[in-house]
Amino acid sequence: MSGEAPSPSSGRGWVSEGVRKRKRDPWRIAGNVFLTVLIIFAALPMVWMFITSIKSQFAAVQYPPEWFPRSPTLDEYRRLLLPTSEVGRDFLRYMFNSIWVSFATTVLGVVVAVPAAYAFSRFRFPGRNLLFYSVLLRNMFPAVVFLMPLFIMMRWMGLVNTQFSLILTYLTFGLPLSIWLLKGFYDNIPVQLEQAARIDGATRFQAFIYIVMPLSSPGIIATAIYSFIMAWNEYVYALTFINDKSRLTLPVGLQRFFAEYATNWPGLMAASFIMSVPVVVMFLILQKYFVKALTEGAVKS
Repeated sequence: MSGEAPSPSSGRGWVSEGVRKRKRDPWRIAGNVFLTVLIIFAALPMVWMFITSIKSQFAAVQYPPEWFPRSPTLDEYRRLLLPTSEVGRDFLRYMFNSIWVSFATTVLGVVVAVPAAYAFSRFRFPGRNLLFYSVLLRNMFPAVVFLMPLFIMMRWMGLVNTQFSLILTYLTFGLPLSIWLLKGFYDNIPVQLEQAARIDGATRFQAFIYIVMPLSSPGIIATAIYSFIMAWNEYVYALTFINDKSRLTLPVGLQRFFAEYATNWPGLMAASFIMSVPVVVMFLILQKYFVKALTEGAVKS
C-alpha cells in the first residue's frame, strides 16, 4: 500500500532518522543547559531578594550570610502594605503614583504610536523616510543627555515637580521604539484586507478600527508592555523633576526612604520585591504577544 511506513528490513529510513536524532541531541541538550543557566541567572536575584526580605535586620547583615532564615518573618510586608503605619502610607502612596504615571504613559503612548505607525506604514508623503528615521534617531543617545534640556523645558512650561512632567518625558522616550514595533507589524498586514472593506462600503477609519486594529492587537499589547515597564522602572528623571514627597514614584521613594538615612535591608528588599512582582507577572502573562510583535515586525512578507 502507498501509505505504509518503510519496513525495518529496508533499514534506510529508520537508520537515517536515527542518525538525524543523534546529531540533534547534543545541540538540544546544550540548548537546554544554556536556557537553564539563563533562567537561574535571571531568577536568582529575585529569590535572594525575597529570602532577605523575610529575615530579621540582624540576620540580613550577618557574615557569612544566612542562606535560609531560621526564623522567617513577614513583618516588613505587613509594615509596607498596611496603611495604619507611616511607612505603609508612604509606600502605598509611592505605588499609587507609579501606577498612575505608568498607566497614563502607556495609554498616551498607544494612542499616539498607533496612528503614527499606521501613517508611516500605509501613506506615502514627502519626507516620510527622513521623518521616520529622525524619530528613531533619539534612541541613539543616552537618556541622561536630554536631562538638562528637558528640565529647562519643563520649568518653562511650569511642570517641574508635577507628575505630568514625567508622563511627557516617558512618552517622548517610549514613542520611537513603539512606533517602530507597530510599523513593522502593520507592514505585515495585507493592504488587500482594507481594500476589500472599502469596496464593501467602509470608510478608511472604519477599515482601520474593524480590520487593522484587531489584527494588530499583539503589537499594541507589546507596545503597552514596553511603555509600562519603562515608566515603572525609570529613576533618573523622577529624581530630577520631582521633589515633593507626596508625588514621588516607587524607585525614588524607595531610595530616599530606605537607603538615604538608614539601611533597612529587609524592608528595602521587601519593597523592591513588591515593586518587581507586578511587572514580572504582567510580562509572563503577555509575553507571547510581545514575542509575536517582535517577530512579525522583523519579517517582511
